[in-house]
Amino acid sequence: MTDIRKPLALPSTAFALPVLPGTALEAVSGANAGDTLSFATDLVPDDVYSLTRGARLRNLSLHPDGPARFRVSKDSVVGQPGALIHLDSCLTFMSPDGQTGDMLVLVEVDEAGDVAEIHAMPLGPLAPKTRYSLVTIDPERAATRLAEIACVSFTRGTHITMASGEQRLIEDLRLGDRVLTRDEGPQEIRWIGHNTTRAHGEQAPIVITAGTLHNANDLIVSPEHRLFIYQRADILGAGRSEVLVRARLLVNGTTVYRQPGGFVDYFQILFDRHQIIYAEGIAAETLLLDPRTKPVLPDALAEKLAATLGTRHAVGLDVFEIDAQLLDVPNVADLLRRASLG
Repeated sequence: MTDIRKPLALPSTAFALPVLPGTALEAVSGANAGDTLSFATDLVPDDVYSLTRGARLRNLSLHPDGPARFRVSKDSVVGQPGALIHLDSCLTFMSPDGQTGDMLVLVEVDEAGDVAEIHAMPLGPLAPKTRYSLVTIDPERAATRLAEIACVSFTRGTHITMASGEQRLIEDLRLGDRVLTRDEGPQEIRWIGHNTTRAHGEQAPIVITAGTLHNANDLIVSPEHRLFIYQRADILGAGRSEVLVRARLLVNGTTVYRQPGGFVDYFQILFDRHQIIYAEGIAAETLLLDPRTKPVLPDALAEKLAATLGTRHAVGLDVFEIDAQLLDVPNVADLLRRASLG
């Protein structure tokens, strides 16, 4: 079996966040009445905001550039390519019916270090002509909330292939359990994460229905989760047989679709190295520790694992990710299924 960590000369792909411009949220009452959304030190609790007419989400594509720092990718829809982005804060808003929802604030700065743009990523639904009260302003929680979004996650009810061949539900896994990995055989689980979040918009989980990629049951994963596919025939012209594909790029509305609404239980699995395991029979990646995802670990655990994990997660599987442009074809999931058959 080929170890897919052998490097290829391919760039790492940026991750995309669906954001609103700060100008899309205007304070309609309170201390900042008449102003648009700003960064944490300018905000005041109990101010009331409303979504401006015609506001829509657009993708901000980023590359990590250190803890809570990023650079705008050249293919980003919004933002100045190469500009520095600071993760500023996590805001909590309350709607008139008492429902609360979080929002991440990211600050883009220019070469002089001045604020160029405010980007807001809502983690819950926002409706026009609705008044949202700003309940909390929390700079400390922002990194953890972004990490939860960035983590590749399986949903409750997913069957994972163990080293023994047993199919075990992900919620029943325990530390030290041995899971079958594609490249290194049986490996012990070092950490299991679990969070419950709103299944909202672009962050709603992706359902890959049974049989679509030779899976016995539906596989439901986070949108950024990458699946490993071995092509016996290079139908897409990737130039190689082994590729990683983000689940969100497979959406066709029928055999692969988003599942919005309500809440979703997400689980993450961490090994000593970034691994490919088998979920519902589909080869899929596990958690990769990087500047985005590391804050999801409890502080004590992160410190404990630092010495043993070292740089083992630095050499990830990014080089095998297929160019998104090659996937911009009708029913790419069906094409990949046929490619895997030869």
